[in-house]
Amino acid sequence: MEDAVEKFAIFGGVNWGNIDTSAPLYPLIEKLILNDYRFIRNDITELTGGAPLYHSVLSGIAQGDGRTHSSFKRAKVDEEAGTNAVEELTQRGIIQVNKAKNIFTSWGENEKVDNKLYFNAPFLRFWFAYISPLFKGIRDGDFKEVKQKIQNGENEFRQLVFVQLSHELLKVQMKDDPIVEISSYWDRSIELDIYAKTKSGKTIVGMCKYTNSKIKKSELSRLQEACQKAKIEADTYVIVAKKGFSSELKTLKGESLKLFTLKSFKALIT
Repeated sequence: MEDAVEKFAIFGGVNWGNIDTSAPLYPLIEKLILNDYRFIRNDITELTGGAPLYHSVLSGIAQGDGRTHSSFKRAKVDEEAGTNAVEELTQRGIIQVNKAKNIFTSWGENEKVDNKLYFNAPFLRFWFAYISPLFKGIRDGDFKEVKQKIQNGENEFRQLVFVQLSHELLKVQMKDDPIVEISSYWDRSIELDIYAKTKSGKTIVGMCKYTNSKIKKSELSRLQEACQKAKIEADTYVIVAKKGFSSELKTLKGESLKLFTLKSFKALIT
């Protein structure tokens, strides 16, 4: 499942026929993306309209946390130009805007919290994070820099896809009390990967950890502290972890704490 998540984070949303997902990742990237850079670039230019402003904004979104202010800053565009670009790119079906909601009282009535911008296809996020900014070397057949950049940011880049897949996993797993609303929650001081409401009105809050170490009880404590700060009364805490959990954390598993690992994601493909 780890391999499936890694490849979905890169190739999700493409329509290239059968992809040999058993092949090693980097040779697959070179074969299907880097070697065909010019053809893919032409298709993406047609999709985006080719305006340099749009490509700058898309790279700004892909290389950061998706918040509007930081995305525009990375793209080196002002808010007006960035907002106009986002409107056009949304209409083209490339990105979507997730609005921050003042559900709780952890931020003031007049405090502005940025919306977040997400790509509709994982592949486009990968392209504008790693391929488009380094196009000169790729165009000239030099793949060293892009490969190094991909390797340096592997876990961080896959974290967002892991969170999005975790949302889908919970929709499948919570059959006894179905989820009717699920998203992330953020304000200026905290960020929660999972905030969900069930049909019965229960609140589920959780975190997703795409790291190479087991998650300890201290992470649950951090999650609970974040909820207290945001004045969220959670009925159930959820932690989804790439590498599993410590024995101490496992003993706390029950109705108020649900733990999921990569093996749980098999439910999405069966």
